[in-house]
Amino acid sequence: MTTFGRFLTVAAVVMATSVQAQRADDPIAKIREADIKADLFALAGDEMRGREGGTLDEMDASVWIAERAREAGLLPAGDNGTYFQFFPLERFRTSPGSTLTIGGTALRMGRDVVTDAPVLAMVDAPVVVTTMEAAAKADVKGRAMIVRFVPPVVDPAAPAQAGAAANVLRNWARALQRNVAPLEPAAVIVLVGEAHADQWNRVAFPFSRGTYALDVEGTAAPRAPTKGIPLLYVRESAAGTIAPEARVEAAIFTDTFTYPSVNIVAKLPGRDPVLATEYVLFSAHQDHDGERYPVNGDAIWNGADDNATTSVALLAIGRAFAAAPGRRSALFVWHGAEERGLMGSRWYAKHPTVPITSIVAVLNGDMMGRNDPKTAALLGAVPPHRNSPDLVEMAHQANQAVTQFEVDSSWDEPAHREGWYYRSDHLPYARVGIPAIFFSTLLHPDYHTPFDNPDRIDIGKLTKMTKWMYATGRAVAERPVRPALDPAFKLERCRDFTGNYCS
Repeated sequence: MTTFGRFLTVAAVVMATSVQAQRADDPIAKIREADIKADLFALAGDEMRGREGGTLDEMDASVWIAERAREAGLLPAGDNGTYFQFFPLERFRTSPGSTLTIGGTALRMGRDVVTDAPVLAMVDAPVVVTTMEAAAKADVKGRAMIVRFVPPVVDPAAPAQAGAAANVLRNWARALQRNVAPLEPAAVIVLVGEAHADQWNRVAFPFSRGTYALDVEGTAAPRAPTKGIPLLYVRESAAGTIAPEARVEAAIFTDTFTYPSVNIVAKLPGRDPVLATEYVLFSAHQDHDGERYPVNGDAIWNGADDNATTSVALLAIGRAFAAAPGRRSALFVWHGAEERGLMGSRWYAKHPTVPITSIVAVLNGDMMGRNDPKTAALLGAVPPHRNSPDLVEMAHQANQAVTQFEVDSSWDEPAHREGWYYRSDHLPYARVGIPAIFFSTLLHPDYHTPFDNPDRIDIGKLTKMTKWMYATGRAVAERPVRPALDPAFKLERCRDFTGNYCS
């Protein structure tokens, strides 16, 4: 088919969707604000306790989603005839039984002291107290270097980066560790005063949790603890006064656990006897950060926008497809443990419950309910991250016909400081050669805070975003040929779940 012919086909489908949307019997009419709001307040309410990946709270949310999918008329498409696909998360943490004393004062691991990363270390060394500025010239070889945290002066003209202000202590301490590593200290200890309690909370909670890994191939060797110079954060009030002749004694070791997480997988068979063997995959993640430290008295990080918004959008899209199946089948995957590092989508892309070659497109959404009501973002839409011009054109035509957002694709740029393209569940599918796009309304000040609550979501905008995803997916489902891949697609920049850049 010629490019012009493909354009006419896409335009015909989305224009038909727009015209039919005026009729009460059209499937897009099944996408209703009232339903989306009710689902959102249930999934992102305090009762779900923030849906932390690898916990019973995530399981509760998963069961709730599976039951709503069943009520919507979607069929199970997980393992063994169920809506569920379980996968193993490996957790690696510093053991709470590790010990640290400074000048004879015993500190409690996980409460008074946390390690920056799981590490295996035995320390018995004299202390040297210094400052960030003097550290690089201090005589610290074989000694436990102690530095009091003093926040750096921030240039107000410097561009802001999400998370940078929140992670000042972590970034400061890691820079210190890098600078003094050639001097071979026995340990690097950062004292954190009560004036910086918020920064303490931001390292104490996640670092005591540890790190997570996923062996998608089932062939990885068991992880071993890192041996090296431990970086320790210590509450200054717990350490007390440190005498010049004090010694640091530490025995730090690690624990390893395996937890289950889960993808919820459902489908709606297509009506075309030939094309029904192919699938349009609608993608979201249902997990968030769970219960963490309180901010203004609120310790439940509900993740209403991130990503209950798209989770309930998929339910609404499922109801629309159940009312009028497409020629192709619709597949719905609510991924688990996305906040741990895209774990659920990485697992499903390697272990799909339908043939991987039968998935013709992935329409992923993440954070779809905030910011200017007139604007939205589409990622995977411009080179080099555009892996299917056909799919992008269908999305733009659907927007013109149905929702008419002002579309921002600037966050696709490889140089964009947020690396946003690499931070959601479409990425593993794009990596294995499936056309994939990412719908979003982008970051806001409540991102990864306990203030990302359902009462702050623009339900009208979320409903429009849901209709945009639906109309795009409907166009893919009805089109005679699958979206073509762009051979020029490449990944130029990414940031993994630890915050490091990768290729």
